[in-house]
Amino acid sequence: MSAWVLPDHIADVLPSEARHIEELRRELLDTARGYGYELVMPPLLEHLESLLTGTGEALDLQTFKLVDQLSGRTLGLRADTTPQVARIDAHLLGRAGLTRLCYCGPVLHTRPARPHATREPLQLGAEIYGHAGPEADQEVLQLALDCLRAARVSDLQVDLADARIVNSLLQDQTLSDDLRHDIHAALATKDAPKLARLTANFTAESRDGLLALVTLYGDKNVLDEAAKRLPARPAITEALAQLRWLSEQIQGAAVSFDLGDSRGYAYYSGMRFAIYAKGASDALARGGRYDGVGAVFGHRIERDRPAVGFSLDLKELVAAVAPLALRAAIRAPWGNSPALREAIAGLRSRGETVVCVLPGHESEVDEFHCDRELVEAAGQWVVQAL
Repeated sequence: MSAWVLPDHIADVLPSEARHIEELRRELLDTARGYGYELVMPPLLEHLESLLTGTGEALDLQTFKLVDQLSGRTLGLRADTTPQVARIDAHLLGRAGLTRLCYCGPVLHTRPARPHATREPLQLGAEIYGHAGPEADQEVLQLALDCLRAARVSDLQVDLADARIVNSLLQDQTLSDDLRHDIHAALATKDAPKLARLTANFTAESRDGLLALVTLYGDKNVLDEAAKRLPARPAITEALAQLRWLSEQIQGAAVSFDLGDSRGYAYYSGMRFAIYAKGASDALARGGRYDGVGAVFGHRIERDRPAVGFSLDLKELVAAVAPLALRAAIRAPWGNSPALREAIAGLRSRGETVVCVLPGHESEVDEFHCDRELVEAAGQWVVQAL
């Protein structure tokens, strides 16, 4: 095998795509800052137990592990930035009130999340800590939509669910980890016969409710149908009411519901959403509520600390949108003349891209399209059209 062949599902990012990713990174972080989110930069490497706190088995299997040559302890390369940001909120900031944080950085996966997916996503996200009400859910969802719109994504569709519905139907059952996993897998694939077999020994109310979830997906009429077919338990009633309210706040995007969608069941505690767009093979952004992070990460003040957030993969986002037009550059001759160097520096300080043509390369075509050139006229360096 050639020394320069990369591992499966790992790829170099070439100039045109890298430029697009970087421009989107800046624009999306600026969008988050416009909402009042503070940027944090957690390390790529942490002690394994810190990375896996409160995240469940799925993240454990996705995490690369290695031994620290200094301490002998097991380290992990992060597979998700959210637990790290929650740790920062709990241990380093420790604020009693509201905290808004955003981030952007690479994560690594032992296996691709989907066929053809990269194992090195560039994850961008935002989190709100300290507010348990649906207002925070709405803000995070609105920010996610605004980020996708800033990336010039159109025809957006928001798919809503709530972890409390499935959790309420399972709370009075004694389940092994394997059985719980199989039930959630059957719900995810809408496999009613398998779900019926798995829940054969459940109470009639819970069993009927879980089987009903297989068909409870679609437009807003699903909420009315769910109110009729699901047991009137407080958690379910509250979840349906909040989903209805949240869907009414969404503007400029289609809304659908999938009440049996329980992906991330070990992670989310309430509302969860996925945002799709025409032409994209999977959701471009996912998020939801994961309360109780204060207890999980040992918050100094607020143990029962609520949290809600979202994340997306910038590499996946770039692949789903039209490439941005390359800003035209200015071609300049190479030279050490003080006047020439001053003219080039002045143009660059004003935001122009100035490409100097090195000796012997006058006929080569650069990545940057030059539609103007810097020429000397009457002792002055001026820009003229090509």
